[in-house]
Amino acid sequence: MPMEITLTEIAIVVTAALVGGILLEKFKQPAILGYILAGVILGPSMLGFIENRQGVQLLSELGILMLLFVVGMELSLRSFVQTWHISVGCIALQIVGGLAIAFPLAHLFNWPLNLTLLLAFVFALSSTAVTVKMLDTIGELKTATGRLTIGVLVAQDLAIVPMILIIRGLQPGEHVDITLMLAKIMVSVGLLAVLVWYLGRRERIRLPFLRMVVGHTDLTPLMGLTFCFGAAAIAGLSGLSAAYGAFLAGLIMGNSHERQILIDRMTPIYSVLMMMFFLSIGLLLDLNFVWKNLGKVLMILLFITLGKTALNISILHLLRQPWTISFLSGVVLSQLGEFSFLLSTVGQEVGIMDEYGYNLIVSLTVLSLALSPIWLTTAKRLHDLAPKRTATLSHLLKLLYGREVSLIKQLLTKLRDRIHNRANLRD
Repeated sequence: MPMEITLTEIAIVVTAALVGGILLEKFKQPAILGYILAGVILGPSMLGFIENRQGVQLLSELGILMLLFVVGMELSLRSFVQTWHISVGCIALQIVGGLAIAFPLAHLFNWPLNLTLLLAFVFALSSTAVTVKMLDTIGELKTATGRLTIGVLVAQDLAIVPMILIIRGLQPGEHVDITLMLAKIMVSVGLLAVLVWYLGRRERIRLPFLRMVVGHTDLTPLMGLTFCFGAAAIAGLSGLSAAYGAFLAGLIMGNSHERQILIDRMTPIYSVLMMMFFLSIGLLLDLNFVWKNLGKVLMILLFITLGKTALNISILHLLRQPWTISFLSGVVLSQLGEFSFLLSTVGQEVGIMDEYGYNLIVSLTVLSLALSPIWLTTAKRLHDLAPKRTATLSHLLKLLYGREVSLIKQLLTKLRDRIHNRANLRD
């Protein structure tokens, strides 16, 4: 197997990803689904054009750091502080709900406890990129529903840090120092909470070294990358997480006076790395694995999708949100998120997850993201029904799916009548 990817292969892969992204955008879907589709088609499972994933996977890991860095930069802390009690309460209950989803599956498939905990974290997280796209498509990004959903996504992004630390502390075959693990979690969460509180209550901060390069087109993005990867390296060497450092770096830069200039200059780099990240997801998808385990994968996917949707709706309504807002937000948060790959990578590094578990999570996440257009249709219908001020969940479900239910009833009635008529003819 060749250990290098040639420039010709890179050019073809990038072109295929671009075509896939354009096609999906034409259908009002996130471009990332097109990148994943391009990876699946060009990967070992189909055409086999790219067999060596190492080079692309390295770029995808850089893409994860950039994703966290940009998420930190684009966070609206003032908006989050206003709804933090709902957002934090929601992610806490989502983790509990993730455990409620994972444990029955673990009992059914004999998964070990540490893998079950990792899967519970995966089930609790949603895709920021897909959710934001869905909200924007239905015109809900700037509404109360959009602000609430974004707040939940922010809380999920913040929760990824303690999740990574907990997974690293569950390394099998070694003595788990609970005290050390709890100390790391408390330090990281405490530092993050103080930083969010400090940055959320004051005006933009000034970073002297940024002002030195902000006028230079070439140096500005290089400074951003240096700050991102430098903070990631420091956090990694200190025993926390490289992803945690990248997120903190983005949070600090995102609350500086140079925020918009940094975002504008770094967007092209970020777009390329994110394209490589989602492309690598498609390359990692093993269609042979999906086919051999089709029944199990579809059963788990259905269990997760329905369970997560119902869980999100119930949690938001429990937190005193109206049914309409709860249903819409719960639907757009129902898919698995891109951070599931980060958690899976960490799980592989510490030996919690084998190749089978990794393939399972990749398959579930890709299929979950692919189902987002169906849920987008539901979200659009819900958006159209919003002015009707639906009060009860049953009435809301009737308005949303009344046509489909009526059609299914008609088909079942016709089928029953045919069977009945055939039975009468035989008699």
